[in-house]
Amino acid sequence: MKTIYDFSVKDALLNEVSLSVYKGRVLLVVNVASYCGLTYQYKGLEKLYKKYTKDGFDILAFPCNQFALQEPGTNEEIQKFCDSEYGVTFKIFNKVKVNGSNADPFYKFLKNKIPGVAGTKQIKWNFTKFLINKNGEVKERFSPQSEVSEIEPEIIKLL
Repeated sequence: MKTIYDFSVKDALLNEVSLSVYKGRVLLVVNVASYCGLTYQYKGLEKLYKKYTKDGFDILAFPCNQFALQEPGTNEEIQKFCDSEYGVTFKIFNKVKVNGSNADPFYKFLKNKIPGVAGTKQIKWNFTKFLINKNGEVKERFSPQSEVSEIEPEIIKLL
């Protein structure tokens, strides 16, 4: 598999979604959690999404409960939290595992394309971000602490 368009993932309602529906769009893929110290990032991510979606930008959020059990809820509970607390309008997908032998195949692909610090393929924590260009190629990986102000210039370059 060469691009993200070769993958299908499940949305929050467990429907299969081919990532090919995002062809020609710049994407930021983020593993998220509702009870993390970094959950405030939803606010900045939503602003970024609203600012650039008309220009061909999307955020794909994948809840994950692998880091200190900070995403224990069901898909429905996660969606309600995101709506009520942060007014999130970008796509929240099915909860996945991002590390280990049962990691989602899409996340295995992302980690292989852009390893983390010192070449590690593991996701360090919630809110690790992958930036993908309009051709479905993984271009950059951002740490959980990376703020929107760091990421926005890179998004603009790809748009």
